[in-house]
Parts: sequence; structure tokens; C-alpha cells
Amino acid sequence: MARPDALAYASWASLRLPTEAEWEHAARGGVPGRAYAWGDELEAGGRVLANTYRGDFPWRSLHPRGPGTSAVGSDPPNGYGLVDMIGNVWERTSTPWTETLAELPPAPVASCCARTVADTEEERAVTTGGSHLCSSSYCRRSRPAARQGQGVLSSTSHVGLRCVVDA
Repeated sequence: MARPDALAYASWASLRLPTEAEWEHAARGGVPGRAYAWGDELEAGGRVLANTYRGDFPWRSLHPRGPGTSAVGSDPPNGYGLVDMIGNVWERTSTPWTETLAELPPAPVASCCARTVADTEEERAVTTGGSHLCSSSYCRRSRPAARQGQGVLSSTSHVGLRCVVDA
């Protein structure tokens, strides 16, 4: 979903896109300082906890549910009761892209997805959380702290959105 479409939807629903910091806080589910919302291993105890690429990227998917996006709620919720915060689709935020942000620890800028059709776009915004195309054998992007600059006009099947409401 392109950013203008995401903003139009949020406005229509009387909601907004979260900032990068808000998104990361929510994704952690009350478990700060860990690689994932559930701890430091992608598959804690061998359990599949997020829709990420399993197998030899990109030519052989071994995911038990098959390749592609999964239905909302296919994986367990985090400590805040939120589902699909990690993997499945990258999620757009309202934060303009910079290499690092003062309130977040520096993140690697190399990504399997950061440079796409959007290479010709100058305006970029932060997407976060990783997608079903993120593979631990290729990149380590399906984490609360994972971030990339996505062109605002770029639209792919592995970029979506999550809206928030101010209390």
C-alpha cells in the first residue's frame, strides 16, 4: 500500500499512522530490550511465532503455511494483545526516513527490501516490522527494531499499515 493510500484510509477512519517510536513500543508488547517481542530467538522453543520466510531464500519456501501473507491473527498475540506486529507485512509509519533516530538505537541500513522501485523516489518514510519475505538466512528484519526507508509512492504486497487512535 502506497503511503498516500495509507494516509487517506487513516483519515477516512478518523485514525492516524503511528510514529516509528509508537509502533516499536507497541510491537515489543511490554518486553523491552529483547530482539523479538517474545524473547531473543525467532523460533522460541521451535514454535513459529511470526510469518517470516523459512527455507532457502528466495527460491524454496518451507513455511508450514506456505509462502505469502497469512490471515490476521495466525500467530500468537504479543504482551499487549496485538497480532502480526512482526513479519507478515512491513507496516508504514508517519515518520520520515532518516538513517537513525535519536530515540531509537542505530539499526543496520542494509535490507533485502529497502531498495526497490522506490529507488527513483526522493521522499521516503519508515516502514517497520519485517514481512513474510524476510529470511534469517538473508536478513534479520522481522524484529520490533527493524526499520527501512520505503518510497512513499511504492506499493507492494508485503507493505501494509496499522492505524492508531489517540486516547
